Formats: sequence, C-alpha cells, structure tokens
Amino acid sequence: MPIPHQPGRAPARLKDRPTWLISRAYVRSSGLLNAGFEAHGGGLRGYHYRLLAALEEWGPASQADLGRSTGIDRSDVTAALTELESRNLIERTVDPENKRRNIVTLTPEGVERLQDLDIVVGTIQDELLAPLTVTQRRQFIALMSRLLDDSAQTQ
Repeated sequence: MPIPHQPGRAPARLKDRPTWLISRAYVRSSGLLNAGFEAHGGGLRGYHYRLLAALEEWGPASQADLGRSTGIDRSDVTAALTELESRNLIERTVDPENKRRNIVTLTPEGVERLQDLDIVVGTIQDELLAPLTVTQRRQFIALMSRLLDDSAQTQ
C-alpha cells in the first residue's frame, strides 16, 4: 500500500539525487535572501547587492558590462541602476569615448551601503549553513565552487 502524500517529503527516487538537493537548497537560500533583504535591506534586493559588489571589486563599468558580469538582464540593470542612483549609491556619467554609453561608478555612500549589506548577507549565510560545522562549511563551499567551475568550463 502506498504511503500517503506528506508536505515537504520527496519521493524516494528523488531524495538523494544531487539535482533535487541543489534545487531544494536554492529554494531555501533564495527564501532566506529575500526575507533578509526585505527585513534589513532598506528597500534594496539581492540584484542591487550584486551590482554594488561588482562596482566595488572591479571598478567603474558600462551598464552593459555590469549586466554581463552580474548575470542581470540589460533592462533590469537599467531599472536597478536608476534606483541606486536615486539613493546616491552610484553615479552615471557619459563615456567620453562613446557618447551613447554610460559609465557607472560607486559613490562613497554606495561603499557604506555595500558594507551594511555585507552584514545582512553574512547573517543569511550563517543561517543557511547553521546545521554545518565550520569544517563542513568550508568543504561545502569548496565542493559547490568546484561544481560551478567545472560547469563553466564545459559551457
């Protein structure tokens, strides 16, 4: 006789498959990130954080380059940058070499806000990885990085 349906339970043929586990971990991590930004992001979201982090790490860039480097769609980048600019977190200037292009630069206020968001994201990482020891966390990150690095090389 079949076991009745129970919420949150996976069929036996799925429960140990890496693709299933990764997708479930993604759902959990996305939920934590969304809730964390909702509660402590001051109206900003994960994609804003990605844009600020990219500008801080790699320096000024065109809007198109920012979209490509962060994996954010071009139209979404424009809207997100408009919001960041309205908060004085970034500045857009016309590229002197190509007048049709804007160069985006992080402002000092943007650096400060990014540091605040680092704390929010760090807290979320701790919550997500709470069941793991420090050693297990390092192993998990190393294994996930290896999977992603390997995946990028085969595409």
